[in-house]
Amino acid sequence: MFTGIVQATVPIIAIEEKDHFRTHYVRLPAALLPDLAIGASVAHNGCCLTVTGITDDVVSFDLMKETLRLTNLGALTVGDEVNLERAASLQAEIGGHLMSGHIMCTAELSKIVASENNRQIWFTVAERALMKYILHKGYIGVDGISLTVGKVTVNRFCVHLIPETLMRTTLGKKRLGDSVNIEIDPQTQAIVDTVERVLAARERA
Repeated sequence: MFTGIVQATVPIIAIEEKDHFRTHYVRLPAALLPDLAIGASVAHNGCCLTVTGITDDVVSFDLMKETLRLTNLGALTVGDEVNLERAASLQAEIGGHLMSGHIMCTAELSKIVASENNRQIWFTVAERALMKYILHKGYIGVDGISLTVGKVTVNRFCVHLIPETLMRTTLGKKRLGDSVNIEIDPQTQAIVDTVERVLAARERA
């Protein structure tokens, strides 16, 4: 599990490509290295990846076909930065909201509204069926960042970002047309699905 509080942004320093498979190498800051072991989970842009190798501060992660299909990680190149978060411990402060690291889809950055000390960013979700889980003032994970949903339309939603978030994550460098990973809040999804099942059962009765 993760909290959606990004701990570092680092560039990918090397990529090994294979058929429907790739390995990313990143150099972790010292603060994220203690007790790190092969098999540990680290979120990259919100996607839970498993540590497959450690050489000093260089850590490798394997990305299988399904990860490459569902996320924006397959489009990254050497030098591109990713948001990182190590798995939460029982003692961790939950400053964001609980996240699984399982990406549901990607969304396209479609509009940026900038004002003094604030930025509103709109995202267009290709899979409209998922919009029912994105609710005004609800939680959402965007590239691994725990955010509160602002306005919602048929196929778009926006978030409001403070300077600290823009500085500490990759969202401050995103441009129109860029792709982000989306994780729906699982509690919201469970509630919506339960209500739909109950209503459907009543209609059949």
